[in-house]
Amino acid sequence: MAKIFCVANQKGGVGKTTTTVNLAAGLAKVGQRVLMIDLDPQGNATMGSGVDKRQLEMTVYDVLLESASVAEARVRSDKCGYDVLGANRELAGAEVELVDVERREKRLKLALAEVDSQYDFVLIDCPPSLSMLTLNGLCCAHGVIVPMQCEYFALEGLTDLVNTIKQVHANLNKDLQIIGLLRVMFDPRITLQQQVSDQLKEHFADKVFNTVIPRNVRLAEAPSYGLPGVVFDPSSRGAQAFITFAEEMVDRIKAM
Repeated sequence: MAKIFCVANQKGGVGKTTTTVNLAAGLAKVGQRVLMIDLDPQGNATMGSGVDKRQLEMTVYDVLLESASVAEARVRSDKCGYDVLGANRELAGAEVELVDVERREKRLKLALAEVDSQYDFVLIDCPPSLSMLTLNGLCCAHGVIVPMQCEYFALEGLTDLVNTIKQVHANLNKDLQIIGLLRVMFDPRITLQQQVSDQLKEHFADKVFNTVIPRNVRLAEAPSYGLPGVVFDPSSRGAQAFITFAEEMVDRIKAM
């Protein structure tokens, strides 16, 4: 049975897509079967997985509107070692088209049930807003991975996200919980970042992942080559940190 995780944060620019594609590549490298779902109409996670969003015949949009199954719409990223259920601009229209349909927030959950046995992990890259797309991701997930920069405003955004997760847990998905907070773009030389990191550990204890993703140029360069940093430069500090994170995720899931 696949473990399904949303990578979510209502604050933009915190590295959600970078986290999703690099964790997917890291999990694939440690022998896991992975499906990466791009729920953001910008399609950055699709492009960052070596898949051209403009060439896709079917996307997650078709799956949400039940005109295609996951098995029909997914594509294999051979370079990255995982399957991709991609997105492009079409997906923005799904918001409007889903408004009046039945089971609108459960469409993705129902579709994933058909391929459940084929994967160990399903990772969902969510858009920064709380939209019908994000809601579809949260309704089918076992948990949420929250990438966070250790800055003051990040703590404010986290409060909003925790409240959203509580609401979805109470009304739509009893399995949903925060799996962990991942500190990203971390620079230990900046005193404020160290202080916020300490605050996170104090308030959230074991919900904070042990792995810390450093600020790393190679991770930032990788998307322009259409690859996760883990594939683009496996020896870089950022890539090594994501492989360590993938191993930590596997261990954490075994303990759940």
